[in-house]
Amino acid sequence: MDGYEHLDLDEIDFAPMEHDTERLRLLTLDEAYELIQVVRRAAEEGGAVAREADRLAREIGARIPSQS
Repeated sequence: MDGYEHLDLDEIDFAPMEHDTERLRLLTLDEAYELIQVVRRAAEEGGAVAREADRLAREIGARIPSQS
């Protein structure tokens, strides 16, 4: 368990969640590139969400391979 053997999962407070909740599927690489483009456009346009959009574009970009 990589050093986490001491943790008792029964004593950890996990976020409440419905038992029938479905996990979202992962984005394809093409969808991730499209998402970055939309978020970058929002960052370039400025406004109230520009700073957060720029941060998200950088975070997403750091987690996927370059498009080249």
